[in-house]
Amino acid sequence: MADISTVDLVQIVFWFLAGCISFYFSIGNARVWTSISIGFFLIFMSQLYVVEKALDAPWTAYTQVEALHYIIGTISIMVMTHGFQEYYIFSRTLELGGSKQAVYLTILGLLIASAVFVFINPEPQYTVLRNIRMIENTTWVFLSLVNLDMVRKIYLQIRDSVIAKGFIAFGIVFIAIFLWKGSELYLQVYNWDADWKLIMQNLGASVPEQFMGRRDFSVLVHDIAGLLSGFTVGGTFIYLVKLLR
Repeated sequence: MADISTVDLVQIVFWFLAGCISFYFSIGNARVWTSISIGFFLIFMSQLYVVEKALDAPWTAYTQVEALHYIIGTISIMVMTHGFQEYYIFSRTLELGGSKQAVYLTILGLLIASAVFVFINPEPQYTVLRNIRMIENTTWVFLSLVNLDMVRKIYLQIRDSVIAKGFIAFGIVFIAIFLWKGSELYLQVYNWDADWKLIMQNLGASVPEQFMGRRDFSVLVHDIAGLLSGFTVGGTFIYLVKLLR
């Protein structure tokens, strides 16, 4: 059975909490929340792979499943960003196009197309999985900054409303996520991440023991920001439930 770290465990518990509440939002609330809610729920789905590995689930023997979890993580932030853009337009014009069913079907189509893409191509090796994970982290870092700007603009538009403080909480969430994903991307860019070390060991080589201070600091930032992202996401959705009652 694979180990599961305290950071991973706490993250998964709070992402599960946020995923459940956000899924409830997508069912019982206005259309404008649909993309945002489904995006947060998909993050939980992408993080779930850590638990599946810890439980030695039989399907984790297939690297295609790991690749699919990373792709779901990439889709989650894209869907969420689309949701915040929609909310910003709605806050300015009070007009909203499309339907909830169209959002559900589009996301389902993306997931199916991603699965087909992964399974019709060669089985991903460690280097390919690392590349897919880097794409996920890069997308998260860039779109976290975009979403920070979006929630700032939304807050300015609705700052007199009951729910306005909820968007301040979303801002804190994206700062934590930016640090969490950004620190991991930094480690990957300089080949200081655990995956690269494993690849080198399999090739009979070793990672040079240089810049250990920067590497350790980045790992520390990654772990602390990962914990904060879990706490803040769970706390934000609990706070939103309280505001919307």
